Amino acid sequence: MLESVFQRALIRKIQKLYPSAIILKNDANYIQGIPDWLVLDGPYWAAFDAKASLKSTHRPNQDYYIQKMNNMSLADFVYPGNEEAFLNELYKTLRP
Repeated sequence: MLESVFQRALIRKIQKLYPSAIILKNDANYIQGIPDWLVLDGPYWAAFDAKASLKSTHRPNQDYYIQKMNNMSLADFVYPGNEEAFLNELYKTLRP
């Protein structure tokens, strides 16, 4: 599956699950490695980067920012093999 196709489907699922959430696309040129997507819902947030597969390459600094942001809230790489687990963690994060 192409990353762009997976990403679009994932965004649609998140929008359907959390209609009050704001989903923002981050500017990759602003801070290199910041996750591509930010989900804001009330006082809670999560960040993620959609990947085509577990073996997809990571850009410089992506692992650093995913780990740093995951220590603050939820941040992860999401691919078809861990989508359900990510959505479960997203629920726990946005609906504690």
